[in-house]
Amino acid sequence: MSKSNFIDYVKICCRSGKGGAGSSHFYRDKITAKGGPDGGDGGRGGHVIIRGSSQLWTLLHLKFQRHVIAGHGDVGRGMHQTGHEGEDKIIEVPLGTLVKDGETEAVLHEITEHGQQVILTKGGKGGRGNDHFKSSTNQAPRYSQPGEPGKEEWKILELKVLADVGLVGFPNAGKSTLLSVVSAAKPEIADYPFTTLVPNLGIVKYRGHKSFVMADIPGIIEGANEGKGLGHRFLRHIERNALLLFMVPADSDDIKKEFEILMNEVGTYNSELLDKDRVLAITKCDMLDEELTEEIKAELPEGIETIFISSVAQKGITELKDLLWKYISVESPS
Repeated sequence: MSKSNFIDYVKICCRSGKGGAGSSHFYRDKITAKGGPDGGDGGRGGHVIIRGSSQLWTLLHLKFQRHVIAGHGDVGRGMHQTGHEGEDKIIEVPLGTLVKDGETEAVLHEITEHGQQVILTKGGKGGRGNDHFKSSTNQAPRYSQPGEPGKEEWKILELKVLADVGLVGFPNAGKSTLLSVVSAAKPEIADYPFTTLVPNLGIVKYRGHKSFVMADIPGIIEGANEGKGLGHRFLRHIERNALLLFMVPADSDDIKKEFEILMNEVGTYNSELLDKDRVLAITKCDMLDEELTEEIKAELPEGIETIFISSVAQKGITELKDLLWKYISVESPS
């Protein structure tokens, strides 16, 4: 996904259809000049509906569609004929999309499954026909109900990437390079900070026709949990990853301190993220000999499984896949 087509936040106006009016009709035929009330109900107005699609990865298709308008319900007719319902408008979104109230930003819905549907804005009810109002004291009511008006509501759609493994690290930790090596994804790679400005997804093939999804999350900086850089936009994509792969380059001045900063940024943003499984990868290890490797091992943080890799030299990549799969298969065996 290039920077130009990954959209993870849109605000749209949802306008549902108004309900059709009920009918005030009376039955008539060749032999009945003054029949009873037989007015049908109006049709309900169209809903605005959101539906999950596993074929979508971005909200790009909604970027320029700021107004979604459903159809109006048809009026009722004689002989108890109900009016046609207004046309529903269905918005397809990627899995991992949150729906928030446009004013309060409260989370209303969460789309996590393919085909999952939720009504965002309900259409107005159709009015009842005059047949509903007949009684023993009023056998010929000449009135019926108007249809309910539709609603106009602003909604925020916010995408949080769904992936099995999320790559977490400072800019230039080698995340994009790793993703390009283990999958068919082609992220932009260069030797300067913030080459990656949007999440990139790749499908990693594993032994025996298995696979898992890896997400290259844009580089975090210290203070990201406070919104520095694009901190909140970056960090929210980590929330839906099953496993976090922390990446620290072998040439870091202090690997343990860098890992602790990353953990602090993630945990301060959302403490629940600290409950996720995590693995630490020391990257760019093609520059290390055995002596340097042993020195680094002696200073590694405790309590996290660690692996040394080099994406460029293809060192430790198979072992990394095995390690990641060990954690992923506990959640979703295949």
